[in-house]
Amino acid sequence: MSDDINTRAEEPQGVETRPSIEETTAPQKGKSPWLAALLGLIPGAGHIYSGATSRGVALLFFIPTMVGLSFWRRHVAEINPLAGISEELLILLLAIMGVVYIWSIWDAYRTAAGRPMPLRLLLVLGALVTYIIGWDVTEINLQKAVSEIGDVIPRLSQLAWPWDEAFVRGVEVTEARAPVEVPCDETPPLPPEEIPGEPYIMVSPTCGEESGPVSPTGQRQLGTELQVIGRGFRPGEEADVIWRDPIGNEYRPRATGEVVKVVPNENGSFAFTMVIPSLIMPEVAEGVQTHYVIVRQEREVGELRPSRNLLLALEKMAETIFLGLMATTFGIVLAIPVSFVAARNLMSGSTVTMVIYYVVRFILNIVRSIEPLIWALIAVIWVGLGPFAGVIALTLHSIAALGKLYSEAIESIDPGPIEAIQATGANPLQVVVYAVIPQVIPPFVSFTIYRWDINVRMSTIIGAVGGGGIGFLLMQWIKLSDYDAAGIAVWFIAITVSILDYVSAQIREQFV
Repeated sequence: MSDDINTRAEEPQGVETRPSIEETTAPQKGKSPWLAALLGLIPGAGHIYSGATSRGVALLFFIPTMVGLSFWRRHVAEINPLAGISEELLILLLAIMGVVYIWSIWDAYRTAAGRPMPLRLLLVLGALVTYIIGWDVTEINLQKAVSEIGDVIPRLSQLAWPWDEAFVRGVEVTEARAPVEVPCDETPPLPPEEIPGEPYIMVSPTCGEESGPVSPTGQRQLGTELQVIGRGFRPGEEADVIWRDPIGNEYRPRATGEVVKVVPNENGSFAFTMVIPSLIMPEVAEGVQTHYVIVRQEREVGELRPSRNLLLALEKMAETIFLGLMATTFGIVLAIPVSFVAARNLMSGSTVTMVIYYVVRFILNIVRSIEPLIWALIAVIWVGLGPFAGVIALTLHSIAALGKLYSEAIESIDPGPIEAIQATGANPLQVVVYAVIPQVIPPFVSFTIYRWDINVRMSTIIGAVGGGGIGFLLMQWIKLSDYDAAGIAVWFIAITVSILDYVSAQIREQFV
């Protein structure tokens, strides 16, 4: 008895001592460690046999998946040497997975014996394999990112400071054109008639063959050489040479890699040669097609004024704000009633109401899991291109998102007022009006303002698929490589979101 008292006295007071996992985990009754190790040849089977089901299922999924992904990436490399892992890296991955495999067999034995292995080694090796494969699948190339950063800097500069293109002066245009038929027929067109005092150009010959496509060796058959003579232009001012196809597309032909330009002499005259470029014509174009060589001079005149791109960006930004506003409004109106039937504490009164609760929550989860971009694609098919499709897409997602947030706010309210109102004999509607709504107004306001902010930002994305707003305009400018105009749109988006953030913070302070 005294020895027992002395032993207890030596133990630290107030400190809870816990034995290691090996000491606390008893051997599985009736489970053979050797049989668990043998079953462990199938990853995870030994653990499941030993009762460690979660660990066994994880190994059963992880090891075959990582090995399969490794061989898949090696197969990709055999098809495309620029993608996929090398043979050496595959060997390394398989070696690591071999260590994990052996560890899993030994752990199955130890688990059956009641002494499972710590998971630290498995987690480290698993993370290493996962990140190696992830690095390869996502084709991360830091060397390319560093060496080619210079290519994107000019574009970033245009996006960062587009205001040189935001305000422009009027443009005075001086141009002349001459027809060129491709290919030649029996009666080539005549040179245009010269009008005294007007700019004039003449092309000789007035028909010919287009240049051929570039061959794999980098060579191509050049088209017919044209002699272009012009007069009546402003002396000393550079003029652009433009080729216009029969459907109105204009582009600048090149010679030796440079865009063709010309500078008239002191008499306003010039002469140069060019070849008919390689043409891209619709498949329906048949027979002889009439193209035009245009020489155009432009110069700025008058006072600075907002450019067309600036005015267009302002118009579409206003459309984006109202798009987000209407979607948020419709979302609120429809989400509020849904949120009350999606709140467990209000719907737990009977089996019928609980069934309604689970059905509504399930639908909200499905709708919310589909991104607004996908809803926008569906809405465009439904109502066509434009902001209405964007409103529908954002409204659907807002109902699901706000319905979830509102219902969780309802579930977290203080039950005291509800019980007090119910004690007076109030019906369910009166309980909601007098006990629930006063408590949920502050979080409802906060969630609503936050959702409006999300909808305005999201509307710039759904515009990419035709959902209206400035996003549609932004995508078009980027596709046309007009980064100055795209920069104007980006600035307006950033400014608008910043203002909305400030306004929403002020409104939130009044209610929350």
